[in-house]
Amino acid sequence: METLDGSQLCFPQLLNASCRKPMRTQSGAMLFYFLCFISVLTGALNLLVIISISHFRQLHTTTNLILLSLAVSDFLVGLVVMPCDIILTETCWLLGDLVCAVYYLLPFIIICASAASMALISIDRYVAICYPLRYPTTVTLKTVRICVCLCWIYALFVSIILFYDHLKQPGRYNSCYGECVINIAGDVDLVFNFIIPISIIISLYLRVFVVAISQARAMRSHITAVTLQRPQTVSAKWSELKAARNLGIVVAVFLLCYCPYYCVSLTGGKILIGSSAEALMSFLMYFNSCLNPVIYAFFYPWFRKTIKLIVTLQVMQPGSCEANIL
Repeated sequence: METLDGSQLCFPQLLNASCRKPMRTQSGAMLFYFLCFISVLTGALNLLVIISISHFRQLHTTTNLILLSLAVSDFLVGLVVMPCDIILTETCWLLGDLVCAVYYLLPFIIICASAASMALISIDRYVAICYPLRYPTTVTLKTVRICVCLCWIYALFVSIILFYDHLKQPGRYNSCYGECVINIAGDVDLVFNFIIPISIIISLYLRVFVVAISQARAMRSHITAVTLQRPQTVSAKWSELKAARNLGIVVAVFLLCYCPYYCVSLTGGKILIGSSAEALMSFLMYFNSCLNPVIYAFFYPWFRKTIKLIVTLQVMQPGSCEANIL
């Protein structure tokens, strides 16, 4: 029978109840440094998005305000969530069962806020494309600010419900001391963090897609006459369609990254929080936070311009917030 010395245990004084210390292999070390790189890259890229939208006044639009909320949640993923997950896989949990439960609250709040922000993006594009005349009066900066705040309140409320039982009895799923494993109300998580936002996103974007296709065909068939009569109207309409396409790509990547985690629950399977399978699928969800700014760089010229201004420190100059970005 294998025996363990104190150096192999998280709590040497608890010989029969302590967990083993995680052992890092060569491949594990390479994975560790790769995850650290992704974490830093995620935080840095999303910080550029936050600075861009916050600093330049031309970018203070309703749609960009929702993107700012999404960038904040993505930034927190890179700054807090991913580093904590990396540390958890490399060391024993020494902070107690209650802190373990509270520790997992943050990722769920952030993930839920991201899903809610994606739903807001879909609503914003739906109103802009399907009801363009109502959009300026219906979707105002004040309205969007309220909706963004409600998204984060919703995320906090849902996360507390998910962890309610575990907060009442911390450590109930730990098999040994030095472990941080929890189990959540999977049905609640599935409904509020996946089914509801995904249903909103898919249904509205399908409607946006149908309307956008019909509008694009109509504008192509009458492009010469309409351009001569109402050039500004045509330009604005094409701008809205292009924005719908770009944000549709963001939503599609979001679905690809989030679906594997929740499809397990949809098929009746269970995921133990803290297991290797959960860690892999969670990382895929977190990796979405790194992909969003990359998508912006490819499809938004304003983001490429602001990156140059930020990196060259031109944003420190007086009046730089009034720069012509669009």
